[in-house]
Amino acid sequence: MNKQSNLYTVIYIVLLTVIVGAALAVTSLSLRDRQQQNIDAEKMRQILASVHVTPAKGDIVTDFNRLITSQYLVNSKGERIDGDAFSVNVAAQIKEKAADRLLPVYECHLPEDGSTKYILPLYGAGLWGPIWGYIAIDSDGSTIYGAFFAHQGETPGLGAEIEKPMFSEQFDNLSVFKDGVFKPVAVVKKGMKPLNGEDYVDGISGGTITSQGVSSMLANCLKPYECFLEKLRNNN
Repeated sequence: MNKQSNLYTVIYIVLLTVIVGAALAVTSLSLRDRQQQNIDAEKMRQILASVHVTPAKGDIVTDFNRLITSQYLVNSKGERIDGDAFSVNVAAQIKEKAADRLLPVYECHLPEDGSTKYILPLYGAGLWGPIWGYIAIDSDGSTIYGAFFAHQGETPGLGAEIEKPMFSEQFDNLSVFKDGVFKPVAVVKKGMKPLNGEDYVDGISGGTITSQGVSSMLANCLKPYECFLEKLRNNN
């Protein structure tokens, strides 16, 4: 075949494309398990961050399995239901009616003081994309032990500040029940207070929409857990 012909060029390009595409597909398939392991490990790290645990990179899975003593699902009535908490897509669940959601719970045992924390996942919308996080509740069913927040594309120095300890640590020791009434923590402009008497934190300066997104996320994601948390309160 004439190497200078158009037909030769077309065949050469097609064969090269097929070979490169096949090589990329094989590489992607061979790395899929490792990629999923990395995704799972990052999720575990974020869950542990809500209880102020920062494991070394190689110890994430070990520490998660050691500290998270139980994982399960509950419904909006606070009843345990069948299913795997870790595999639940929280982003998909928040689109369902509260009564129909699968609600993951991670029980964390902290050996330092023998206490148990209940970690609940969050998911919402910021200014430029999704935001998410985890809230750790004490065994009294009301007091927040810790929190962790993350984002996909919020503005550095503004909305992206929700991932910084300076923001998340404001939630420590706040309560989601006030005078027996369930009231998720609000995020408000600095110097202001919420109208309904709930506990609150200062929003991010210059990140108003992201702060509002966190506040809405807390209300939307924690409200379905009200009965579950109420049962914890009654047990105490």
